Amino acid sequence: MQSLISKEKKCYVCGTTFNIHKHHIWKGCNRNNSEKIGAWVYLCYKHHNGSNEGVHFNPKLDQELKQLAQRKYEENHTRDEFMSIIKRNYLD
Repeated sequence: MQSLISKEKKCYVCGTTFNIHKHHIWKGCNRNNSEKIGAWVYLCYKHHNGSNEGVHFNPKLDQELKQLAQRKYEENHTRDEFMSIIKRNYLD
């Protein structure tokens, strides 16, 4: 599945193309759902899990990506469809 967010293989945050990782927006039981609906983004090591600025340690960036993924998904689907998959609303 193509990403809802990343159109090019470069870091969403800083734009570098060096040491790129694929980050699934939702983890745990929703990791497979992230892949299924395209809720993933490319991040460099620094913005993935290589520093305090990384999404795994930065709640603000994590929330921003979750909200963006939900908005992008809802451009072509309903809120009810989103809720049936992810089980939580990040926009209200």
